[in-house]
Amino acid sequence: MVKDDKYYFHQTPPALAKKLIAKLDLVAGDTVLEPFRGEGAFYNELPDFVIKEWTEIEDGRDYAAGVPPPHDGVEGAEPLYDWVISNPPFRLVMADNKRVNSFWKILLHYTTKTRKGIAFLGNDYCLSTLTTTRMKILNDLGWYLHGIEICSVKRWRGRYFFLTFRKTENKHIGYIEGNF
Repeated sequence: MVKDDKYYFHQTPPALAKKLIAKLDLVAGDTVLEPFRGEGAFYNELPDFVIKEWTEIEDGRDYAAGVPPPHDGVEGAEPLYDWVISNPPFRLVMADNKRVNSFWKILLHYTTKTRKGIAFLGNDYCLSTLTTTRMKILNDLGWYLHGIEICSVKRWRGRYFFLTFRKTENKHIGYIEGNF
């Protein structure tokens, strides 16, 4: 597929995607969703022993609609995926054409669709959306920040962070409530 000038997204270098995926403890049979597949850097580097799913709005599969596994839409069903791994868009255009930071919205969306972990590549703008209030919300939902891998991509601006969230408590990364 040829992308037009509207397709300005930052495509993850495949070599970086491979190194980041290696940091995760994926196991045989895990269902892994790549919701913002783009040109497939993360999706293509996922190991053969996992069940791979993807969405990409440019290819007619919107992340918000999801992929319909057999248990999708069943009231009270288990979350759909074991892992969600992606370089999500940093901004979304709303109905009123206003652009908003999407990192928090997308992260929160996948806390209800994932059993084990969420791993997103983002920049400092994304990292700064993790306020103490939002970290408390994540922790109250049973989600905890477990890792930060710092990386640099020469063709992109600044540093990038591969943030890993898991459904297991982590007392080594936390937050302090209040303003001082």
